[in-house]
Amino acid sequence: MKIAIAQINCTVGDLSGNASRIIAAANQAKAQGATLLLTPELSLCGYPPEDLLLREGFYEACDKALVTLARHLPDITVVVGHPVSAGGQRFNAASVLQQGEIIATYHKHKLPNYSVFDEERYFTHGVDACVFEHEGIRFGLNICADVWHEMPAKLAKRAGAQVLLVLNASPYHFEKQLSRYDVVTERARENGMPVIYANLVGGQDELVFDGASFAISAEGELTHQLVSLEEALAIIELQNGKLVPGEIADPIPDEASIYKALCLGVQDYIGKNRFPGVLLGLSGGIDSALTLAVAVDALGADKVHAVMMPSPYTAQISLDDAREMADILKVRYDELDIQPTFQALQDTLHPLFRNLAPDTTEENLQARIRGTLLMALSNKSGALVLTTGNKSEMTTGYCTLYGDMAGGFAVLKDVSKTWVYRLSSYRNTLGHVIPDRIITRPPSAELRPDQTDQDSLPPYDVLDAIMTCYVEQNQSIPEIIEQGYTESDVQRVVRLIRINEYKRRQSPVGIRITDRGFGKDWRYPITARYQDSY
Repeated sequence: MKIAIAQINCTVGDLSGNASRIIAAANQAKAQGATLLLTPELSLCGYPPEDLLLREGFYEACDKALVTLARHLPDITVVVGHPVSAGGQRFNAASVLQQGEIIATYHKHKLPNYSVFDEERYFTHGVDACVFEHEGIRFGLNICADVWHEMPAKLAKRAGAQVLLVLNASPYHFEKQLSRYDVVTERARENGMPVIYANLVGGQDELVFDGASFAISAEGELTHQLVSLEEALAIIELQNGKLVPGEIADPIPDEASIYKALCLGVQDYIGKNRFPGVLLGLSGGIDSALTLAVAVDALGADKVHAVMMPSPYTAQISLDDAREMADILKVRYDELDIQPTFQALQDTLHPLFRNLAPDTTEENLQARIRGTLLMALSNKSGALVLTTGNKSEMTTGYCTLYGDMAGGFAVLKDVSKTWVYRLSSYRNTLGHVIPDRIITRPPSAELRPDQTDQDSLPPYDVLDAIMTCYVEQNQSIPEIIEQGYTESDVQRVVRLIRINEYKRRQSPVGIRITDRGFGKDWRYPITARYQDSY
């Protein structure tokens, strides 16, 4: 028997488009001799539908789409993920479509309600196993979080399953695949049955799904591995109830996977929301350089517009490097001098600022002029503004509301400054597009004379390490200090994290690449008196 995994890129709410993808995968699978096709979690409606799941009309539309899909798949058995509303309850479900009919439906048992997941808001827990027979083999179903727990797979085994099929919408963060291997290997061994794991691929708002679907034998051996962060279809052969070893895609390093995830996130956010292109402020610094490289790789140079907006404090080397990079990548490039506008605003404010020394107010004016110009260009062209700030800046508030934070999508929102450097160097191994001086020169916002980031922040290697401990690992201040960081640095960074929550809340949605980004999985109160003990 040949079974196909359809690692497809679904769009939330595009029922006809997702059905067409499933049909295309089914036809491709049939052509390669497969008689059973496994699709990802909620493949019919896309994942996560969020509060669409509170609308009864959404379930009705999904029901109709499922019936129509079944009629278009008469010659192959297909397992499809979809939501169900029945008897006043709502379920995350998977149905088996066979000979144009729906022959079985499974309701997800374990509903994750942590990190970026919020399924208990929408669904009721399923309790029953679902086993169906196909060509003499009995297949059990699990959905995503089910396989991370013992009981759902055990129930399938007790109901007679010989092979476990798992539909997944497991979002990406780097090094996530190792955890999946460990969990699925444990399920396979403890139940003595192979597990076939199909995962969603594609970008959905802040989330990226990496695919990387695979199969594990009953003995816990990896027999099949699909590519990461790309659509794919794989054929898995079963002989006498055992998996025949097949193709195993090579693993890719963290730098490559993160860069690929950023490109996929940009590509799908722009494409699925039908923006004609993007524009960004190109400063001659490393953050905007990496953002530009990602945008071009994701969308093509013809859909990217770079704008350099020099101020009185912009160094000539910044202009030179921005021009060089724009020329290398062949993007549209324009320069808009903000000095006249900056002077006009200073003149306007002078009666109120008389006798007050210049400070961050004047720095922020420059950033806000740039944000205003980019948004004006966006309004005229329809292109989306990509912001260029990174996670380190977002952590500490080293960014300007309505200035460099102005835009529609934050490509580097979950990428620390140290990772910005690593990814920039990695991108240059694929082809030299970022001028070396951008990577080697000290970072600066260039909003006052001779400014560098380290005037206001600890060194980025220290800052990012403390941020990782506090934000991503929930470590306490004493625990961080015990790792060798100075008390003053830890207190400083934690204080900045605490007082800048209001800024993070107003930042654009951005791509999540760690297991604790500044999106759905960061929900701290803005107004709060609690402070971590020192």
